[in-house]
Amino acid sequence: MIRFDSVSKAFPDGTIAVDNLSLEAAKGEISVFVGPSGCGKTTSVRMVNRLIEPTRGRILLDGRDVTSASPAQLRRGIGYVIQQAGLFPHKTVIDNISTVLVLVGATRRHARSRAAELLELVGLPRTFADRYPAQLSGGQQQRVGVARALAADPPVMLMDEPFSAVDPVVREQLQNEFLRIQQELSKTIIFVTHDIDEAIKMGDRIAVLRVGGTLAQFAPPADLLSRPADAFVAGFVGRDRGYRALGFTPAESLPLGEEPTVKLGDPVKAARERQQDGWVLVVDHEDRPVGWFAADGPGNVGDQTFIEEDLLHLGGTLAAESGSLREALDAALSSPSGRGVVVRDDGRFAGIVSTSQVLARIETNAAAARSTSDVAGEVTA
Repeated sequence: MIRFDSVSKAFPDGTIAVDNLSLEAAKGEISVFVGPSGCGKTTSVRMVNRLIEPTRGRILLDGRDVTSASPAQLRRGIGYVIQQAGLFPHKTVIDNISTVLVLVGATRRHARSRAAELLELVGLPRTFADRYPAQLSGGQQQRVGVARALAADPPVMLMDEPFSAVDPVVREQLQNEFLRIQQELSKTIIFVTHDIDEAIKMGDRIAVLRVGGTLAQFAPPADLLSRPADAFVAGFVGRDRGYRALGFTPAESLPLGEEPTVKLGDPVKAARERQQDGWVLVVDHEDRPVGWFAADGPGNVGDQTFIEEDLLHLGGTLAAESGSLREALDAALSSPSGRGVVVRDDGRFAGIVSTSQVLARIETNAAAARSTSDVAGEVTA
């Protein structure tokens, strides 16, 4: 647990970066600090590992004031990941990861063995061990940075905009990979971002900070979206917060329709025989959707040819059967056929869902929520 107890930071020029911050980042959870530039997110995190000293107040790690240990000793027990990875350019990947282990007294052999295990944990092959940072992509460097932060198995991790310097596709991969790791390790994490979508995805609880370093709201993502504390929080979360809130509503009870499919490599003639409204869903030999085929599409592909990947429309996201209403709605809206594709947890095709079906379920849930609110109001009265 990380506790901020009336913490403030004022710089010599009079700038107040953090003002009377009080909150608790729960053990084993990801607490996200989000807010506009100048709201004190990074300053708050750097006060935890004493890269910046607070002007007033206390910060406690599991009940112990961070000032009770030397900065060097404190930092060895805290993983720290920053925006540009911060790797040593003259050291190999394996030596970058093992640096902290060597500092805390591990033998070089043990440190390198553990570093190799961590490479695999963050999704990199062991063949990367002898490469240098300059030989890695930005996303790969960030994975190495995460591995280095995990090397000494710290109970606490601080992550300051760790994925913001990479492109959107790599960023999503890193987010998903880190959430997988967190499920296994259950670290206590403070995660800084300026992106509310990233905050909602990554956080168990989200702290929204105002310019000047004051706390506007600290709540789970679903509560932040449905019950913003004031106009500032509502504005920062965005006018589409109702759509974002669908991400916390399970779609498991949606009725799934049947959809004829063809296999990748089947004759085009088979697709034309099975099409609905000009479209047919194409799956691989393990029944995983790979795209839509326009049976009457451009190019007048002859019936004697075969369905290849370059003939497919790859637009349209896949919704997990165990996912949310937001995923289901996005799948339906983005599908070129207008029919959202739903898959099982193993990626196999489960069925299709229409926009109207998802919207009907949303309205049913909203009506139920209004009814529950009205009953609660009567009881309170």
